[in-house]
Amino acid sequence: MQTPHIHQILMRGKWFSSLPGPLQQALVAQGLVKNFQSGQRLFSRGDCADGLYAVLKGAVQIVGANKHGAEDKHVILTLIEPPDWFGEICLFDRQPRTHDAMADGAVSVFHVRQTLLDQLVQDNPTYWREFGLLLTQKVRLIFGAIEDAALLPTPMRLARRLLQMAEGYGMRTDNSVSARTLHVSQEKLSAMLAISRQTVNQMLKEMEQEGLLKLGRGSIEILDLDGLKAKAQTGG
Repeated sequence: MQTPHIHQILMRGKWFSSLPGPLQQALVAQGLVKNFQSGQRLFSRGDCADGLYAVLKGAVQIVGANKHGAEDKHVILTLIEPPDWFGEICLFDRQPRTHDAMADGAVSVFHVRQTLLDQLVQDNPTYWREFGLLLTQKVRLIFGAIEDAALLPTPMRLARRLLQMAEGYGMRTDNSVSARTLHVSQEKLSAMLAISRQTVNQMLKEMEQEGLLKLGRGSIEILDLDGLKAKAQTGG
């Protein structure tokens, strides 16, 4: 993948597009494109920090895991799609990775190594604020997800998650989406929302009957974004 194309993809994200020009250029110049096959790990919980990643093509699962006796339990916390960045927590605290990152199908990512980032902020301490803004984007989303899980009925939670995915979680430069196909299975949606697949299937079929979306094999096409907003009661 050529450098101009990488820059073009990354510019679709609000965070990268708002960076000072020299920082944009430094990140693009120093990063490497890496390709992963479905199910392959980019990193695992407990790994040492190895820098920042941005998704260029495909999607990456952020997965939480726990072991209860002999049973390993996993939950998909989110799917990260182009042009979003991830891995910034370890840039600040130098602690091990908090979760697993796995390729959801064939994936191309842009990787900027930790040593290069360290040199960047050492030479330009003001860049810390820019990386801090990337972190605060995620903190806002996390607090919103916690609040939704505690306060909202399940159908509204599902509608909000679909809306967030359709609008790139508010991290894209262009959120004026009239229709979009989400490449996510009902099983993955159930894992992200911690509800049964049967419940997700029932609610999605109701939304399909309302004309809000169209179900496909491993995909959901959003047909009526305004109607989905009304169902999610976002006020937007």
